[in-house]
Amino acid sequence: MSALTTEPQFLLFPFGQTGQHLRLRGGLNLTDRHDFGLFCDDNKDWRIERTAHGELVIEMPTKGSTGVKNALLTAYLTMWTLREGSGIAFDSSAGFELPNGAMRSPDASWVRKSQLDALTEEQKQEFLPLVPEVIFELRSSSDRLKTLQDKMAEWASVGVRLGVLLDPQERKVHVYRFGQAAQVLSNPITLDCSPELPGFVLDTQALFDAGL
Repeated sequence: MSALTTEPQFLLFPFGQTGQHLRLRGGLNLTDRHDFGLFCDDNKDWRIERTAHGELVIEMPTKGSTGVKNALLTAYLTMWTLREGSGIAFDSSAGFELPNGAMRSPDASWVRKSQLDALTEEQKQEFLPLVPEVIFELRSSSDRLKTLQDKMAEWASVGVRLGVLLDPQERKVHVYRFGQAAQVLSNPITLDCSPELPGFVLDTQALFDAGL
């Protein structure tokens, strides 16, 4: 006799546009790493984060013009990473388990290979339990600036060496470095990301102007 398989039972919660919903398995503890991973797997259409206080942050898929900017940002970082060779670039789908209990997914990030080498193969297949050395966040038209600034301050507090918040609406760049006050640049032509990313100069004007 073959073993019986039991499909998980889901509670469905309306979310976003008509007909869209979140799926929640019964009995999940969303502060648990494994259970939270299951919840994210069951809701792949959404971008999901968890704050240090255990609150869920659920976002709609990226809209058109922001998606173009995000793709360009990731392409710039990836091309530099391939040339430089000491680290790995990640896009906005990568999640990181932070020391404060949060799980965050920056719009783009860079991790030194030595950080990844310290992880087990099992850990590499899950949300990565490490703090990226460099992260980028891109403000969309629906994002509140204060919310993103608080998020950037969190990144700095857990040890990110360089955090960059790109604000196309105001054409400003907010630069965060560990242990330093934030710096705000108004409509810069480029952003030199040295010494954290030596030789990586981001074309901020092209990024701000990209879109549909």
